[in-house]
Amino acid sequence: MPSTALRICPLCEATCGLTLTIEGTSDSARVTGARGDRDDVFSHGFICPKGASFGEADSDPDRLKGPLVRKDGVLREANWEEAFDAVAAGIRSLVEKYGPQSVGVVLGNPNVHTMAGGLYPPLLLGSIGTRNVFTASTVDQMPKHVSSGLLFGDALAIPVPDLDHTDHLLLLGANPLDSNGSLCTAPDFPGKLKALRARGGTLTVVDPRRTRTAKLADRHLAIRPGADALLLAAMAHVLFEEKLTDLGALEGQVEGVDEVREAVRDFTPDAVSAACDLPADTIRALARELAAAPTAAVYARVGASTVAYGTLTNWLVDVLNVLTGNLDRPGGALFPLSATDREPRPAGPGKGFALGRWRSRVSGHPEAKGELPIAALAEEIDTPGDGAIRALVAIAANPVLSAPDGDRLDRALESLDFMVSVDPYLNETSRHAHVVLPPPPPAQSAHFDFAFNALAVRNQARYTRAALPLKTGMMPETEILARLVLAAGGMHGADPGAVDTMVVDKIIGKAVTEPHSAVYGRDPKELAALLTGESGPERRLDLMLRLGPYGDGFGVREDGLTLERLIAHPHGIDLGPLGSRLPQILKTRSGRVELFPAPIADDLPRLTRALRGAPDELVLVGRRHLRSNNSWMHNVRTLTGGTNRCTLHVHPDDAARAGIENGGHARVAAAGGSVTVPVEVTDTVRPGVVSLPHGWGHDRPGTRLSVAAENPGVNVNQLLDGTLLDPLSGTAVLNGFAVSVTPLVQAIPAASR
Repeated sequence: MPSTALRICPLCEATCGLTLTIEGTSDSARVTGARGDRDDVFSHGFICPKGASFGEADSDPDRLKGPLVRKDGVLREANWEEAFDAVAAGIRSLVEKYGPQSVGVVLGNPNVHTMAGGLYPPLLLGSIGTRNVFTASTVDQMPKHVSSGLLFGDALAIPVPDLDHTDHLLLLGANPLDSNGSLCTAPDFPGKLKALRARGGTLTVVDPRRTRTAKLADRHLAIRPGADALLLAAMAHVLFEEKLTDLGALEGQVEGVDEVREAVRDFTPDAVSAACDLPADTIRALARELAAAPTAAVYARVGASTVAYGTLTNWLVDVLNVLTGNLDRPGGALFPLSATDREPRPAGPGKGFALGRWRSRVSGHPEAKGELPIAALAEEIDTPGDGAIRALVAIAANPVLSAPDGDRLDRALESLDFMVSVDPYLNETSRHAHVVLPPPPPAQSAHFDFAFNALAVRNQARYTRAALPLKTGMMPETEILARLVLAAGGMHGADPGAVDTMVVDKIIGKAVTEPHSAVYGRDPKELAALLTGESGPERRLDLMLRLGPYGDGFGVREDGLTLERLIAHPHGIDLGPLGSRLPQILKTRSGRVELFPAPIADDLPRLTRALRGAPDELVLVGRRHLRSNNSWMHNVRTLTGGTNRCTLHVHPDDAARAGIENGGHARVAAAGGSVTVPVEVTDTVRPGVVSLPHGWGHDRPGTRLSVAAENPGVNVNQLLDGTLLDPLSGTAVLNGFAVSVTPLVQAIPAASR
């Protein structure tokens, strides 16, 4: 008789609640179906094709069933003791000989979709002591972190649009009908946009492609790729010029408004019109409508971040939200308050946010939020000299496909003295590892969203324990990472539970010394003894909940949040709509929103030079698929086919000019190399623009991705050589770069480079 279990979906940022159908018992138990959980307090039964495929993804036969260790040049099956012995020997010997900077750490996107990824990577970095840290953020969201850090003093203080209440949404470079949202956690994003229009609100989409989201909009503006910052600067100019600014409740909490007025003086609608390829009158209308709306929010994502002016664009998004009084007010852009945030501290000046505290060894790239550009990873490995990376720890990362110039990185990884990869698959990156540590499938793991609850459009808390028992031979991902912390830090063989105990003791020890804390002055040992949970990670979650803004403060607040209470509410606990949080959230040195920080001022002349117009050549942009998520869901057969294909979208005018036919093949070339790809001629891209999706290129030998290998696609990032970066954030320019496109007489089945 089938049974059911609840699970929060870990396959995209929407974090929808699922009801899983389970058949079998013990080691034979498996998920045979998934539907939306109608009683989930956040998603209310919504589900997308990825969530519906949970069972197939969970039981993928290509997932590794145990560790692999390289012996005589070949990866062979091993037990966990052998694997961690190899990790400890491989990393520690290099640290002791060459120092901690000889080890690099790469963290991939799936980390933020797991409890383990939220709890242990900071401890790993501390145990190694390296500054060579690279993450998916510098091919995605780092411009928003840098912008928020400079404006608010906290790189994690990211305002999200109040989708359920706003009257006017201006959306740039985002396609949430396919991506389900990004840096804005919102189950049923499509339904929320439809509801916005149904209540008489306005949706404007700025995108060089006529996406599914653009088709839903009241107005779609097919901007020239990479020109979003110019558009937003011109809108700010109009607000000042026509005296439409109104800070509202923000008055007195913002400094730098006059400086911004002067900074955008030259960005008139007429001056930016040619570079944006938008009429000046349309730009003026956008600004006026934004100012006139009862409430409004400006929101930008990947397409507006992975461009040459990514940080300036994200800065201007919040400049407009501030100038119209829509930052930190209902219906505008608000700061979520997660259940595991620290208890709010009293408002006042903080330490602020700094860029470039150290630089990369080879090209001198400045760090941002403690990270170096992932585009620099290959050169940090293959350039000889003191400080070269000789060992790499990759956790849920596939940079061979996600970073620029995968061919060079592929060769660089092969040259490493040692590499360990935490990954369920032998993919394009993990195939180079000396040790592969596979986590169990998601149904065998507990789940709490540390990252996405801090970006959610409604405050809530949900926790699900593992739906299936851990299969024989597997190890919990939390234990894998705890053991990795110990092995890399020279404590191999110690009890992995000691890692969690150390963290608990440290957090409690600090909390009892903070006067604003609910546990100020109490006995740390007494508090630690009160924690509940079946494991170290659960005890840590209980601690974070109790000390959080909704927590019980260890008995201080009646009905406060605890792990036991959360478990007793399997469909989650609704914590209410987002509300105003300024000035408490600010950590700037002034204690106010610093609207015109120095790094932004220093970078603006670069944007001024963009007013000279745009080149005539074709430029390339990426695109998202509803049935995919970067490179890590291409091995699920039910998600293949349909629109989820790696094809080049070309406008009919450009196709005719280049002699390219629909269904034919073309060679796309840029500074980093070339790829050959099938063509779809379509007017969903504007003239002068071609589109190729990110995350493909599953044609390299030595992988075990049988479904993905049947339709490998091409690696769009091979077109880049890694030199095109947004200078403030170090983010790779993956959109709006020049390419040449030529027809091929014969179809070529695989990528050529």
